[in-house]
Amino acid sequence: MTQAPKSVESPAASPADLANVANIYAEVAQRSARLLTRYLDRHARHGVSAASDDVGVAKAFMDLSAHFLAHPFKLAQTQMNMMWDYVSLWQHTSLKMLGVPVSPLATPDKGDKRFAHADWENNALFDFMKQSYLLSARHVHAAVSDLEGLDPLTQNKVNFFTRQYLNALSPSNFALSNPEVFRETLNTRGENLLRGFNNLLHDLEAGDGTLRIRMTDTQAFELGRNVATTPGKVVFQNELMQLIQYTPTTPSQYKRPLLIVPPWINKYYILDLREKNSLVKWATDQGHSVFIMSWVNPDARLAHKTFEDYLREGTLAALDAVCQISGEKEVNAAGYCLGGTLLMTTLAYLAATRDRRIASATFFTSLVDFSDPGELGVFVDESSVSALEKKMAERGFLEGSEMAGTFNLLRANDLIWSFVVNNYLMGKDPFPFDLLYWNSDSTRMPYAMHSFYLRKMYLENALRKAGGITLAGVKIDVAKVKVPCYFISTIEDHIAPWKTTYAGALLPRGPVRFVLGGSGHIAGIVNPPAANKYGYWTNESLPALADDFLAAATAHDGSWWTDWHQWLLALPAGNAQVPARVPGSGPLPVIEDAPGAFARFRLDLQRPVAHDSAPA
Repeated sequence: MTQAPKSVESPAASPADLANVANIYAEVAQRSARLLTRYLDRHARHGVSAASDDVGVAKAFMDLSAHFLAHPFKLAQTQMNMMWDYVSLWQHTSLKMLGVPVSPLATPDKGDKRFAHADWENNALFDFMKQSYLLSARHVHAAVSDLEGLDPLTQNKVNFFTRQYLNALSPSNFALSNPEVFRETLNTRGENLLRGFNNLLHDLEAGDGTLRIRMTDTQAFELGRNVATTPGKVVFQNELMQLIQYTPTTPSQYKRPLLIVPPWINKYYILDLREKNSLVKWATDQGHSVFIMSWVNPDARLAHKTFEDYLREGTLAALDAVCQISGEKEVNAAGYCLGGTLLMTTLAYLAATRDRRIASATFFTSLVDFSDPGELGVFVDESSVSALEKKMAERGFLEGSEMAGTFNLLRANDLIWSFVVNNYLMGKDPFPFDLLYWNSDSTRMPYAMHSFYLRKMYLENALRKAGGITLAGVKIDVAKVKVPCYFISTIEDHIAPWKTTYAGALLPRGPVRFVLGGSGHIAGIVNPPAANKYGYWTNESLPALADDFLAAATAHDGSWWTDWHQWLLALPAGNAQVPARVPGSGPLPVIEDAPGAFARFRLDLQRPVAHDSAPA
């Protein structure tokens, strides 16, 4: 018969243990006092304003309630089904407590790490709580899904926020119902909870009253030392970006330089975390002359910067500099996520102006067609965008932590609740992890640019329409893009759903190769050949439907990086080489070492700044 976990006998607390607890108490008291003082001071100066429902959650659930009132039979049927499942669960648990082998009624999804501890299965009490939760979550989700009469946006909001509610109520998130936390609390006499409370106060203090959960030890990393380590130089800069040229590692390089356009919603060094998984380092080692843009982390002084400015002072300025430095008339370009959206816009601009300097373009998980943006669409409707514009108008920018919080919600169990358990219940410090260090290195977005992007791309889906967007006096038409394009998307992407990126790949009129990688938005792209993970699918044809592409696709082991490299070399004149280009040897002098000042500026290590101050 299984039994509840017992307290582990341990010796009496030593003077050192007592002193440690006393120090934690003192730190908690100091932090609490500082936070309370700040809170009172802030509200004394600004007053208390009522919270607004910018995303329209309340209205969505009011519509849901009205639907249930109009269809009481469905709700009654759901309740009856759940009651019978609970009767079965009680029978199952009774048999298990008597030592009878039984199969579980509900099991976590594959990859659900919340219930990995052995006690969730071996201990009858915790197994009952786990299955009770999973059954309840299943029935609640079924009750609110696919309801007739709700418009698609309201349905998506109900589904999304119901899942957030269910995630929050998981028994793994509470000390008494999480077996691992329960044991740790007994073994440490509750010191873990005290340490966790101190960690909570630390994160509130760091967020200036807003909870900013630490995902990693930010002190364990330093740009240029153990992340963003590929040697290179900043060779050009303006108000919006710095251009980095990387030091060659081969005696000769391919004639066409490679210009990478990263998203400005995060920093470029996701493609240069460390040597063994750096796309920048790998491409340089293959003989490419690599340039990458490092976007500024803007403040209110750049509030007026528009999407057109990101075209003029971003991709076009970088293209000018790369051609000037290399002496070449053609370059290969690649864009990641939002950077890919800007790159496609740039290609359409160049096509309209008969500028042929970009010989090929690669798009890493990039949306060109925004018809189905996935769960991000929950946060992008007219009311949500209008409310966000009001906030941005006051500050001049969208705060980076707000955007990071939205993305974290898309994977709340991994990016929120796992850290709540580790940091606040287990009382542990977060583990040093370079990817999470980058993820917490948030960036702002200028008001004018971000408003244009949300409205024109998400709300209007104007980029896919001929002349739907006009930039610098030029009507943008993606159908005029005829350069060879390579699209790499990932099958588990929750930010740029692969079926939507596939729809965008059908828009340009030149030769297109679409490749579907394994894993998600980050891991599927940062997938070096040496790791031999995930695999990818190819299909030499481009059928009209994404499902047809995958049904006839060929599976490959390993990384898509090698397929992309071979695609670049197979382009006309793609294999031509020149002596290696050393940063600073061309007409533009070196400004500073990579990763550069724009990347080094980190918001979460800065004190709150006035609106008229510039990034350091």
